[in-house]
Amino acid sequence: MTQVTAMLVMFVLYGVLPVAGLYLGYRGIKKVTAPKMLEYKAMPQLGYIPEKSLPEEVKTALSQINEKGEKLRVIYGDSNNDGQIDDKDTVDETYIMIQNLMDRHVPQAIADYRRLHDLDGALADNTKIKHSDVTGKEALLEILMTINTQFDDLLNASYHQDGQKLLATNRYLQQRFENPTSKADIPHLLNSSATEITAIGNPTGERADTEDIKL
Repeated sequence: MTQVTAMLVMFVLYGVLPVAGLYLGYRGIKKVTAPKMLEYKAMPQLGYIPEKSLPEEVKTALSQINEKGEKLRVIYGDSNNDGQIDDKDTVDETYIMIQNLMDRHVPQAIADYRRLHDLDGALADNTKIKHSDVTGKEALLEILMTINTQFDDLLNASYHQDGQKLLATNRYLQQRFENPTSKADIPHLLNSSATEITAIGNPTGERADTEDIKL
């Protein structure tokens, strides 16, 4: 082994490897000790929230809103049923309301509460807000409960409306195909029935009544 090779080996053993070990150890400790972050994919404006910065009840409510909101966006946003929401879809006021709740109102409410909590966590959770009968935590939970209830109503309305379409389709087909004149008439009846079935199942062209849910 030449002197240059020996110096290179010594440099690797006593220089590079210890530094690399210290760096990897630092990264490992940092990863283990870093606070667990919460992510709500349907509400990206919330960003990453430290798990310990929110009460359990709030985290539960946010998870429910996140799950229901994701379903509602597809139901009310994917108007052409191609599996994605894009410029080809025609959205209505209900979809816009859902977007506003998840992109603006929920993140704003969480940000307001976290500011209160950062000032004094015990105060935000136990002291009633002036001129009110609720604490900061209770005020946030009421907002989330209102949104959660609204999302439940929208999902329920969508279920019953789509169910009525199925019932209407069944009634229509039974009436049309009860006594066809010949087998040749069946393809013609199938081709002409889609528009009529849609009209029976949804005469107004709207998925849900949105008069009392505009935001």
